[in-house]
Amino acid sequence: MGLILDTCILIASERCGEAIEDILRIARATHGEIDIALSAVSVVELTHGIYRARTEADRTRRRIFAEGVFLDLIVHPVTLEIAQLAGRIEGEQAAKGIAIAFEDLVIGATALHLNFDVATFNVQHFQYIPGLNIVTL
Repeated sequence: MGLILDTCILIASERCGEAIEDILRIARATHGEIDIALSAVSVVELTHGIYRARTEADRTRRRIFAEGVFLDLIVHPVTLEIAQLAGRIEGEQAAKGIAIAFEDLVIGATALHLNFDVATFNVQHFQYIPGLNIVTL
């Protein structure tokens, strides 16, 4: 069992001036000594944030934060199995008229494939992924 961190938790922490160590301490205090990781999608989202920063100071702060995240956490790639799981979930939910944002879909599929929970502040983004356990920090 483990925990995949949704990007929104990382972004909120960076904006508050917290380090990745702070996030990990909170996650482990709440959920125990579990594996904590990221989906490769979060790497895309954090990197995107670096390059859309309005000032050089913001860009530098975001880059330093992201580098710490990438050093301290395992980043799970989007494998064939994860991609197929995401496609199945998206197809099944679309047939019911439910749309799931691609980023959240892949993060959720990564967690399901690994038998991990997803930690997020945006429960509504993940609630339509069947079988996914969603937790907050």
